[in-house]
Amino acid sequence: MPLKPQRIAVVGSIASTILGFRADLISDFIAAGHTVYAFATDYTEQSRAAVRALGATPVDYQLSRFGLNPLAELKTTWQLYQLFKQLTITLSFCYFAKPVIYGTLAAWLANVPIRIAKIEGLGRTFTEPANGMTRKAKLVRALQVWLFKRSLPKANLVFFLNPEDQTDLVHKHHIKLQQSHVLGGIGVHLQRYPQVTPPVAPIRFIFVGRLLNEKGIRYFLTAAEALKKRYPQVEFVVLGEPDSGSYALSRSELQYYVKQGVIYYPGRVPNVIPFLAQSSVFVLPTYYREGVPRSTQEAMAVGRAVITTDMPGCRQTVIAGENGFLVPPHNQEALEQAMLQFIQKPALIGAMGQKSREMAEKQFNVTKINATIMQLLARLS
Repeated sequence: MPLKPQRIAVVGSIASTILGFRADLISDFIAAGHTVYAFATDYTEQSRAAVRALGATPVDYQLSRFGLNPLAELKTTWQLYQLFKQLTITLSFCYFAKPVIYGTLAAWLANVPIRIAKIEGLGRTFTEPANGMTRKAKLVRALQVWLFKRSLPKANLVFFLNPEDQTDLVHKHHIKLQQSHVLGGIGVHLQRYPQVTPPVAPIRFIFVGRLLNEKGIRYFLTAAEALKKRYPQVEFVVLGEPDSGSYALSRSELQYYVKQGVIYYPGRVPNVIPFLAQSSVFVLPTYYREGVPRSTQEAMAVGRAVITTDMPGCRQTVIAGENGFLVPPHNQEALEQAMLQFIQKPALIGAMGQKSREMAEKQFNVTKINATIMQLLARLS
C-alpha cells in the first residue's frame, strides 16, 4: 500500500542541501500527495522561491552548524518542537548529524507519528587525520555518540548510505535502533547527467568538492604539480568554493597553483555537468567520513573513471580495476601512481568510464532510491 498523505518536515541545515540533495525526493513526495515543509537555516528570497517552485513550503529555523553550546542546542530543539506542533507535522525526515539529533528529539517530544533519520556519512567528528585525533576531537566524538544514543533510538527508521556507518553506530557504539536500512547513495537523476565520451587529448583530471583538507584537495594539488612537470600536456581542473577555517585551502594557496599553470580553476560554477563532460577522470582523494559522495555519483553518471580512497562510502563507488582505482587515504604516492595509469594507458579512460555509467544506472538511480524510501515509509504508516 502507498504511504497515506502526510504533513512532512524535511529538516536539513542549509538551503543549498535542500535544493541540491533533496529536490527530487521533495518532488516525489509532492507528486504522491503529501504536504512538504522544507526546513533550513539560511534561506534567501531566491532559495525560498526555488523551494516553492518544487511545491514545498520553506521554513526557517536556527541551528549552529559547528558550535557545541548546550543552551543553543536546547533552543534549536525547542524551536523545532514548536514548529512541528504548529504545522501539525505527521512525518519528520531529518538528515545530517545535527538536524538528525535535535530534529528527531523534537519530533519525539512533539509526538510526530513517523520519525525518520538519515545518516549521510559520519562527518568530520569521525574523520581520522594523518597525524591522529587530538584529545579535543576525541571528546567531541564521544559527545556526538552520546547524543546519537539519545536521539536515534527515537527514530522509527534510520537510513544509512553505506554499511560501515551502520556497523560503527550499531555494533561498535552499541546504539539500539528500531529499524535501519542501507540505501547505498543519495542518487542522481540520470537523464540530467547524460553519458558523454571522455576526452583523451588532452587527458583532463577533475576534482569536485569543498576545498577542505579532509576532502583531499591538497593531495590532488600536490599530485597535479608533480605530474604536470612530467606531462605538461595533461590538464587538471578544480571545482569547489574555498571554505573558511583551519581545515580549508586558502584562496592564496589556490591562486598559487593557478598562477603556476598547474590547475584550471573557473571559480564558482552554477552547473558542474559541462565540466564533468569535458573531463577524462574524476579524482577524490578524501579521508572524510563520507556517506557516498554525491560528486562521485554525478561523475559516474556522466561516464567517468574514478580514483578515490579506500574509505567508507568511497569504496562503494569503485570496483578496483574495473571502473577506477582505490588508493589508501593519506598516500600521496599511491594517488599519483593511480593517475599515472590513465596517462600511460589512455584506453582505460573510456573502458572504465563505461563501467562507471553502468554502475550508476544500477546503484545510483535517484528514481529507484526514492521509490525504496517511499516503500519503506509506507510500511510505517
